[in-house]
Amino acid sequence: MLYHTGQGTGTEKGKLMDITANSRPGLKTWTLSIRRRWRLTAGLVGLDALAIAAAFALAYLLRFYNPLWPYYSPFTLAFYLRLGLAMVPAWLALFAFHHLYDPEELLGGTREYVNVISAVTTGVVVMLAYDFLLRGEAEISRGWLLLTWPLAILVVGGTRFTLRRVVYAMRRRGRWLRPAVVVGANEEGRAVAHHLGEASAASGVRIVGFVDDDPPADQAGRPGPPLLGTLADLPRLIAQHDVRELIVAGTALPRERLLDLFRQFGQNGGNVTVRLSSGLYEILTTGMRVRKVGYVPLVTLERTRITGVDAVLKRLLDVGGSLLGLLLAGLPMLVIAMLVRVTSPGPVLYRRRVIGQGGRPFDALKFRTMRGDGAALLAGRPDLQEELRRAGKLKDDPRVTPLGRTLRRFSLDELPQLLNILAGQMSLVGPRMITVEEWPHYGKWQHNLLTVKPGLTGLWQVSGRSDVAYEERVRLDMHYIRNYTIWLDLQLVLQTVGAVLRGTGAY
Repeated sequence: MLYHTGQGTGTEKGKLMDITANSRPGLKTWTLSIRRRWRLTAGLVGLDALAIAAAFALAYLLRFYNPLWPYYSPFTLAFYLRLGLAMVPAWLALFAFHHLYDPEELLGGTREYVNVISAVTTGVVVMLAYDFLLRGEAEISRGWLLLTWPLAILVVGGTRFTLRRVVYAMRRRGRWLRPAVVVGANEEGRAVAHHLGEASAASGVRIVGFVDDDPPADQAGRPGPPLLGTLADLPRLIAQHDVRELIVAGTALPRERLLDLFRQFGQNGGNVTVRLSSGLYEILTTGMRVRKVGYVPLVTLERTRITGVDAVLKRLLDVGGSLLGLLLAGLPMLVIAMLVRVTSPGPVLYRRRVIGQGGRPFDALKFRTMRGDGAALLAGRPDLQEELRRAGKLKDDPRVTPLGRTLRRFSLDELPQLLNILAGQMSLVGPRMITVEEWPHYGKWQHNLLTVKPGLTGLWQVSGRSDVAYEERVRLDMHYIRNYTIWLDLQLVLQTVGAVLRGTGAY
């Protein structure tokens, strides 16, 4: 067995240590891994050096050879060449200090870009200090420094963004993935494997399978990675599949067995990284922080999924997109309002009570598309009442006016929600907004939905709109929350244009 309960002998534990040491990937595999890591680091250093030099050169051309911004003080190319030769290595050292060559910080999430901004800003400050303390034959142009800062961020960040796209493409083809085994085939373990499988391009992890001493009875018939054996088989499996990571579902193991697992594989200096799932698989999409309280490490759940730079960029997109939308659609909205007023009795706007971020309800604005006597029309139709309860919408809804059908087909009825976005209640892109009546359909994923603002558009909008079943809507919303980036938002905005013009799935 991989663990002991106090009754095992010292000989048995010694054998376990020998088996673990002799069965894990050997010195040759470990050396190859180190070589790969060094090649990756060397490649990144080389790309960063070229990007920094390119930013310096672009800033030089824009400052000193720009007819719109003449420079009258004396300057020499030789001075800036010497400055570049001194500063490029210094900046590379700053990049290393800001974890830009740390594998844990690379090729996933926005942390890498935050580190780029911090490192470049520090580099500019270093050049200011260099100019102040060691001024020689000439002083550094303030305009050149002013241009260097954004250009370096753009060029270095753009280089790394391009590198990510290349790496993600290779990972989608099954290359550059780290083999991993999930310890625990229970519900948490399967959820972790599912999420990592969906995000393999960003995570770089390929789930080989599960190990579990007491797997669920129906494990063999479940889709997904196979059950490879018990915990006692781990040394053999690590060697056989060249496993780089053990991902432990904490709820699958007793505490003593969990500690023993970390002792054997997490502290032996081998080539295997041991990671522990939080156990809160229902809220895996929510960010977490580990903070020491009275020397005790405690996990704190983030109240919102999108924080920091991500939140700022998303809000900028929301405000900019909604203002542009109101500017372009202002006159059409006025025309639609007049048509709604004259074609059927009732108010122009309909206020739909929905659940917002943090569980706070708000009124989502829409142009009214239904008749005022809609409740009476459904009173004698139990079949339609059941469909409405089950799906949230009716495909052939007798309550919708002729004008309303046209507005819904092209999503014009939702244009007033641009005001909700400006008010901060909604986002341009996000999960589908839901009412209190629809809330039970989200089951154990309800908490995740509260961590972000509902969107005017989203994955559900470009994937079939109302034709998408509820279970699929939940899956799409969870996928969006788990994999959010500002680039995904921009992609979905562009895809929404085509989805609206096609008009399919809207009713």
